[in-house]
Amino acid sequence: MSATPRSEVKLEETWNLEDLFKTAGDYEARVKEIEEGAAAFAEKYKGKVTDGQNALKALKDYEKLYEQIIPAGTYVSLLQSEDQTNSESQMRAAKFGSVMAKIGATLSFFESELSELPEEELKSAMDQSEEFRVYLADVLRFKPHRLHPEVEKTLAAFGSTFDAPYDLYNVTKLVDINFPDFQADGESFPNSYNLFEGEWETDPDTEKRRAAFKSFYGKLADYQHTTAKTYDMHLQIEKTNADLRGFQDVFESLLFNQQVDRELYDRQINLIMSELAPHMRKYAKLLQKAHGIDRMTFADLKVPLDPSYEPKITIEESKKYIFEALSIMGDDYSEMLKRSYDERWTDFAQNKGKSTGAFCSSPYGSHPYILISWTGSMEDVFVLAHELGHAGHFYNAHNHQGVFNARPSLYFIEAPSTMNEMLMANHLLKNSEDPRFKRWVIASIVARTYYHNFVTHLLEAAYQRKVYERIDAGENVNAGILNDLKRSVLEEFWGEDVTIEEGAELTWMRQPHYFMGLYPYTYSAGLTVSTQVSKRILEEGEPAVQDWLKVLRSGGTKTPVELAKMAGVDITTEQPLRDTIAYIGSLIDDLEKLTQEIESAEVK
Repeated sequence: MSATPRSEVKLEETWNLEDLFKTAGDYEARVKEIEEGAAAFAEKYKGKVTDGQNALKALKDYEKLYEQIIPAGTYVSLLQSEDQTNSESQMRAAKFGSVMAKIGATLSFFESELSELPEEELKSAMDQSEEFRVYLADVLRFKPHRLHPEVEKTLAAFGSTFDAPYDLYNVTKLVDINFPDFQADGESFPNSYNLFEGEWETDPDTEKRRAAFKSFYGKLADYQHTTAKTYDMHLQIEKTNADLRGFQDVFESLLFNQQVDRELYDRQINLIMSELAPHMRKYAKLLQKAHGIDRMTFADLKVPLDPSYEPKITIEESKKYIFEALSIMGDDYSEMLKRSYDERWTDFAQNKGKSTGAFCSSPYGSHPYILISWTGSMEDVFVLAHELGHAGHFYNAHNHQGVFNARPSLYFIEAPSTMNEMLMANHLLKNSEDPRFKRWVIASIVARTYYHNFVTHLLEAAYQRKVYERIDAGENVNAGILNDLKRSVLEEFWGEDVTIEEGAELTWMRQPHYFMGLYPYTYSAGLTVSTQVSKRILEEGEPAVQDWLKVLRSGGTKTPVELAKMAGVDITTEQPLRDTIAYIGSLIDDLEKLTQEIESAEVK
């Protein structure tokens, strides 16, 4: 239960952060080493990055310093994520943020001096070093948007201040908000972020589910004005940054590093809002009929189609499914999966203050770390497969690329993770002819994989676009405005088939993604790619697997369009997205047919 203090959870259900630093003292020594290294780097190179050769020499030292910083930053971040209520972890993270802001100011001269080099010098250095080609290409691309060196230094010094809205959001969400117990069926039940998202939101008991919903959103409402002001601060920082750097608008600024244009971004949102909505409304009606719900509401959308057939599974039992489903990726990938269990890469525990949802952190030079709150539902296996997709991506990229070449565009980040969900589903479907089991698997794909990535995150993206349009027009936001914008998106998508009851508009308060730029839409973008590649793997087998492994190993050396093309998908056209939407529609049709088949058999 998430009310359990971190000190009381089982050691074997926690991640092993000693692989990063054996002791807190080792971490502190590393921070001191980083501070000294940054000062030495500035003394050695400031004012001396005058040509391509000096640039390459400095980059080698800069790379070493960067590789020292990554595990330290990961360490403080993971400690904070496992328990936001731990004041020592809070203070450690705050101190690290302040130290990194100072180091950022100290090192800001480097990219400024690189940017001031003539274009031919930068291109010559790129030709001489594959290792730093991507980094220098980014410097060259960003050149028109770089400010005066002293301005860059000042902005870098404010780094931790600019990060403060996100930190404040997390403290409000995970430390200050305490959810009251709620009443249902004459009983009292505890509530929290993790309990609501892990249990109550999908509970088949309509009275309990709706009571939990009302309790959860009722408490969120108490904090809506503070959270909205926090978010508005973040938005104004992004707008100011975009304006200062000469971007046309916030969208151009945030899409710049993703290496995709506005067309790909808008297409993802527009097509799904218009063409997926009818399929999902059909799915909502199927849920309504299956559960005998008089009026379908937003609180009912995540109830499982057949809750009586929801398999329960332990962490130990999950190994079988993970290994069997993902072994198609080859021996090296399978070894990584085994290590993830044996070496405690994953934090499975449920405890008070733990970050909600799930994520994978993949520090260069170390193994990945995964956070998940294990509930014992079979759905957790899909979540774990998803996060292991991220792990497998960076495990491969880090083994084949240098630190500056390893990370791909944010646009592509969710493709390897959602690919693993598809591989899991394909494996389960292939190994059973039982109609009820097949319905459960397909329902899991629709309700978890596609609903989560193509509906939940896409509706976040559609809402987020409305917010940024307002910010670009010179406006601010408050709780009332954000509520109205979120409600309008939900009502547009679900139409008259789902009642968007009071509280649903506060869904914008639940996700940290809004503090991470244009991230929400990338889930559906990644799943579009992985859906098409998983079909290739089903049809072609090993050749398609090898193409996908090449994509993973390429890291960030290619653009999203190039990576997708390597895997056999052309994302410059609408076709992959239209095909994926049609595939989702076919899955919902399959659910209807299987339900009819099962009901007919039960009548006989």
